[in-house]
Order: sequence, then structure tokens, then C-alpha cells
Amino acid sequence: MSLPRQLRDESDFDQLPHNIPISATIADIEEKKGFIDYFMFVIEVKTKGGSKYLIYRRYREFFNLHQVLEFRYSPENPDKRGPNTCILPSLPGKVFMGNKREIAESRIPELNTYMKRLLGLPTWLLLDEAIRMFFYQTDLDSQQQPRALRRLRPPTRKVKTVKPKMELFSAPRAEAIFDFRGNGKAELKLKKGEVIFLLQRVNADWLEGTVNNQTGIFPLSFVKIIKPLPESDSEGESGGPTYSCLRCFLLTPSGVNTRDVCVQEDLTIQPTYKDLLSRMRKVFQMDNIAINYRDHEGDLIRILDDDDVQLMIRQSRDQQGKVKRPVNQFPWELHVSLASDLSVYNVEA
Repeated sequence: MSLPRQLRDESDFDQLPHNIPISATIADIEEKKGFIDYFMFVIEVKTKGGSKYLIYRRYREFFNLHQVLEFRYSPENPDKRGPNTCILPSLPGKVFMGNKREIAESRIPELNTYMKRLLGLPTWLLLDEAIRMFFYQTDLDSQQQPRALRRLRPPTRKVKTVKPKMELFSAPRAEAIFDFRGNGKAELKLKKGEVIFLLQRVNADWLEGTVNNQTGIFPLSFVKIIKPLPESDSEGESGGPTYSCLRCFLLTPSGVNTRDVCVQEDLTIQPTYKDLLSRMRKVFQMDNIAINYRDHEGDLIRILDDDDVQLMIRQSRDQQGKVKRPVNQFPWELHVSLASDLSVYNVEA
């Protein structure tokens, strides 16, 4: 690089705002549970002014950012670049099959390289709105509680800490009186006689706790309370994750299977059709299914897209005053039927 060009670049950098991101490193990945399970990258961002903060981004947000930048700045001919074009770093491609955790872990080095090269592009590109918004710490980012941040930790010796026995006996806890086979990663697996240390009350029928180094939710009816949670935790004020309940009915020729599915989503959130279908396939361990809802006349209506989901929610809220539901239960229900044999259930196309 020639001296005049170097001085010009340094001058351009000096004129950048202090809140411009200049480096970003993935500190960890965290699994998020909702209508579908997915992983987010926890990213530590450093700005020109010396501040540091954490943001949480999914791979698809990287992908969307890259598409915007390619549209705006990639030259049509790489050998003939214009004044407002540049060669962008390559982004790891989409992966459609495989273990989600393993896929997320394998992407960390590639995404770190991508962000390093992206933030090393010409200074004028750092002012692009899409880049600034991607690395901006939103209110949602700042409200999240980071867990391990294992990739930011310095290497240290493992020190075994032994807690006093009295501390364990003073903790809120329960004893399993039946075996419980949890459905999915969010639910604990319990064996009769095991002691579960209680973390919080999810709702009137479910608790969250830890046993055998595993944390999850479980039904209150499967345990005997030895020491109850404090009143603040029992009322859901512990600050931990809260779950909402979605009632689902699986319609089969042999009968109806009712299931209350706990999801870490707010009652006001409208899920996508794709997320709902994916979650129901996972809950009922069946692929060949369709999802439906029951209208105010009692007929089952097939759900085929996001507009149908919106109509279901709107109609259910109109009927909400006529049906009493727990405060943490969604105002709508799902009727899951076999896609190969729907005529029996009077489903309208």
C-alpha cells in the first residue's frame, strides 16, 4: 500500500463515529426453545470508542445481511470494480441436514473469519446501515442473560468446589414419586425416588428444576414436595424463563390424544405455519400430519400458510371470553390430523 493511500485510510478511520463496530468475536452458542429449537451465536462486539457489548444473532441473520451487501456492493465483473463496489468475504453456506448443535459449533471459526474480514473492508462500507444494525445492541440483546461465554474464558485449572451439606438440605426440592419420560429437551427425565432441586414454578401444573446435572421442566403431579419454593418464585417472579402452554389434539382413527405443550414463547407472539408444523411433528413423532383449528361453528379448518394462522388466532381471540383458560395458556388450540386420511374428521379444504 502506498503512503498517501495509507494516510487517507487512517484519516477516514479517524472520522468514523465512536460507536462504529471494529471487531466481533463469537463468545458462545446458546440453544433457544420455542415453537422450534434453534441456536443463536453470542457475539462480543468492540467499537472504535472502546466499548464492548454482547449481541445475539442466528445464522439466517448473517445470511440476510450478506445478501443485502452483495446486492449493494458486489461488482458485476470482479475484474472491473467501481468506486462503490468491493469484494465481500465469503459466508459459509446453508446446511439443511444434521445435528443443530454440531452445525452451529462448526460454523464458529468460519463466522469469526467472516466478521473479521467484513469489518476490515473500506471504512466507508462500515457506515452502511445494514452493517450497523446487524452489530447494534438492541433492547432484546441487552435484556438477555449470557450463560457460559466459554470462548471468552481464559484457560484455567478446574477447581472442584464442595458445597456444605446443609446448603443442599435447605434448598427447595421435591422427590419423584413416579417415573417420568420427558418429551423433548425442555423436559426432565425422572426416576422414582430421585430428588429434584426446584428452580421455579412454570405454571399451576409444571415446575422447573435440576437433577443429575440436567435442568428442565416436569409435571407437579409426578413429585412430592419436600421443601417448597419461596413465595416470589412460586408466583413466577424469579426472573427465569417462563413457559406458555399450547393445547394440542392428535386426531386418529383410534381416538384423540390430548397434549399440553410447554413453549418458551409469549402468548402474544404469532408463530409461523412452518414453525408450528415442525413443532407438532416433533411432539407427536409423526411426519405425515396436517394442522387444523376449530372455528366457532365447530368445524375443523385446515391451516396451510401464515395467513391461516393469523385467521385462527383472530377467531380464537374473538371467542376468548366464552371459554375460560389458564392465564398462561394460548387462546388458540391446534388439532393435528393424519395428512393421509383427513376426510373422516370433516376438515374443510
